[in-house]
Amino acid sequence: MNDPSSATTLPVTNPIITAVAKQRTQLTTIPLIFIIYFEVAGGPYGEEPVVKAAGPFFAILGFMIFPLIWCVPEALVTAELSTSLPGNGGYIIWTHKAFGPFWGSLMGSWKFLTSVINLAAFPILCVNYLEKLFPVFSSGLPRILAILISHVVLGFINFTGLNIVGFAAIALGVVSLLPFSIMSAMAIPHVKPHRWLNMGQMGIEKDWNLYLNTLFWNLNFWDTVSTMAGEVKKPKKTFPRALLCAVLMTCICYIVPLLAITGAIELDQTQWDSGYMAVAAQMIGGEWLKIFLNIGSVLSSIGLYLALLSSCAYQILGMAEHGCLPKFFEVRAKKFHTPWVGILVTVIFTMSFSFMQFTDIISAANFLYSLSMLEEFAAFIWLRVKFPNLKRPYRVPLGVKSLVVMSLVPSSFLILIMVIAKKTVLLVSGSMTIGAIGWYFLMEFCKKKKWFTYRNGDEIEVGEEEDNRTSEAT
Repeated sequence: MNDPSSATTLPVTNPIITAVAKQRTQLTTIPLIFIIYFEVAGGPYGEEPVVKAAGPFFAILGFMIFPLIWCVPEALVTAELSTSLPGNGGYIIWTHKAFGPFWGSLMGSWKFLTSVINLAAFPILCVNYLEKLFPVFSSGLPRILAILISHVVLGFINFTGLNIVGFAAIALGVVSLLPFSIMSAMAIPHVKPHRWLNMGQMGIEKDWNLYLNTLFWNLNFWDTVSTMAGEVKKPKKTFPRALLCAVLMTCICYIVPLLAITGAIELDQTQWDSGYMAVAAQMIGGEWLKIFLNIGSVLSSIGLYLALLSSCAYQILGMAEHGCLPKFFEVRAKKFHTPWVGILVTVIFTMSFSFMQFTDIISAANFLYSLSMLEEFAAFIWLRVKFPNLKRPYRVPLGVKSLVVMSLVPSSFLILIMVIAKKTVLLVSGSMTIGAIGWYFLMEFCKKKKWFTYRNGDEIEVGEEEDNRTSEAT
């Protein structure tokens, strides 16, 4: 006799939508690796404030230890849940399945707001590097126009197709990392290992808030790619491979240039603001290398923006496919099959955050992301308990108790990020959370009034067969 609690109910993509997806060109392993890479890192651009906050020793230590306690657990959770519950929407599907529609909607709101805040940071980071070459972009109308034009142009590129984004990510990844490879190679003869042990200059107080937030910002978002699971070819095999390669690639691309630069250049901690890598490149290789690295930073920002905008757009599409948003949010362009409504909404929201201070952007995004990741880890463990017989093509090789321990380490870090947040960040994040809760009840009210058309979630009962086989085997 079957245990009713072990029967598995899976939210699946509507069959019509699935049939259409199979007709489109889908992402394969290599493009997916680079999309994940750009969603998380995009290169060492932006890691400089870690050195400014705590000195070379703690910066190097952070980029060596943090991937183990954060990147690996998050990537493992993403690999298991993306292959177990594939479909556009990713973490929204997981939390909806674990805790119900309210928590699924709240997860979607937190993740979306986090993503658009981060999207706003990339054109700013890009302009920060450009102003090293062209001071006209340091302030005023030229800076504003550069940021706004970046949003419009990159939004249009996304509109032309996810496959275009995937292959663009490969090209952008290779070219944007090339100047760092050259700089690291040129720095090797000048490296003095004792400089790596420098814990900061005398008289400069350590800024642990900046240190942790920058480190976290540079190494999170491993689960974001899950929102495009419905666009990936053979996701059950492709996701685990792509995530593993992306983790290794990201760690190497952060730590090698950091070791090279901090070992080769005498420390002036006050200079390590975003964009300092270009200054270091000039010291090591001359003006041509500085220019090359600045070009690389622009290309990296483009890749970061394209990858994350794709995830946001497909998250909106996935939420509509599963009844969290009205059906018109899942509309695709006839020619390119891209979710143009999701792209447009994301770009508009992103523009509204584009003129916040860069450090405030990072902190606000990290706080909301921390809330969503605590919910995600809880959903991951609860799904193991609630649906033990769910077919998991990739399964983290640990039992429930061990998974709790694995999740506690990154969860403790998430709580720390939230505790040290400034009052401004708490106010902004709290207001956004209240707005996200209000959005859920607004959507429910619209459903009751039938003001918009919604899908019913497209859920079917599956898993009984598997439970029967399990019972017969025992």
